[in-house]
Amino acid sequence: MPDIQTTIPSASRDSATADPASSGLHVQYGCGLCAPPSWLNFDASPTLRLQRIPLIGRFITRHRVQFPPNVRCGDIIKGLPIPPESCAAIYCSHILEHLSREDFRTALANTLRHLRPGGIFRLVLPDLEALIQAYVNSTDPQPALHFVESTSLGRKRQPRGMKNVIIDWLSNDYHLWMWDYRSLAVELQNAGFTSIRKCLLGDAADPLFRGVESEARFQLAVAIECARPAR
Repeated sequence: MPDIQTTIPSASRDSATADPASSGLHVQYGCGLCAPPSWLNFDASPTLRLQRIPLIGRFITRHRVQFPPNVRCGDIIKGLPIPPESCAAIYCSHILEHLSREDFRTALANTLRHLRPGGIFRLVLPDLEALIQAYVNSTDPQPALHFVESTSLGRKRQPRGMKNVIIDWLSNDYHLWMWDYRSLAVELQNAGFTSIRKCLLGDAADPLFRGVESEARFQLAVAIECARPAR
């Protein structure tokens, strides 16, 4: 593994120097195209892996959106390519709902392992409770149709043919499990996190979170902040 200092974005190093309480990596996984330079950004997208194949990668994926150059390949289920207890903060947004329940629990365990004692984890997911309330209170003539669309639990069409199967595999748009605050709080506690609370956009004590969170992601979503216990 390379010297970890070479993997820390400059803004994170400056922040660590200015404030010892915030020293350590700031890591976002499942970042997609949101890759602020003050964070170490990872994504497990098959498209990203194809794009990073030398010489031919960009040609193969030329018709798909290109990931920013500072996005690195990394899968939280397998564990990110960073040392244990190296992170002051970890963030993920609208990622964990794409995992099966078993993989979700593995992701939480690996997130805890990557955090240093006292490190902060903030996560944002679609809020099943809010979506159900919207369904129950809907005056739309087809509320079930829109509920299934909003949860991404259904498919508009079954991919057929090799080309469509590959496109479907690359997109990874479907949700495998939905969550509300109460269920997430239990899972986080069982994984070993403490100080579990609902959070709001911009209310993190660490100012670097303001550079990675966006208002659109907090709509009809459950957002939680928690921590790895301090020793």
